[in-house]
Amino acid sequence: MMTLIFALMCAALFLAWRGSPRAALMCLLVTLALSIGLFLFEVYSPEYGFRMPWIRVSLPFLPSEG
Repeated sequence: MMTLIFALMCAALFLAWRGSPRAALMCLLVTLALSIGLFLFEVYSPEYGFRMPWIRVSLPFLPSEG
């Protein structure tokens, strides 16, 4: 999916360079929509969503209550 997003972004840059601003803008809007969709898919994924195992949020240096 990221490859498709990158390819669309490159196509938008190429179209803007060639002088097609409407087509470039459309490619950018599709790129933005796909990026938002991919982000939401990964956040709400049952495998990785909201878990983010690479981020440690516990504070081991605080005394435990109870």
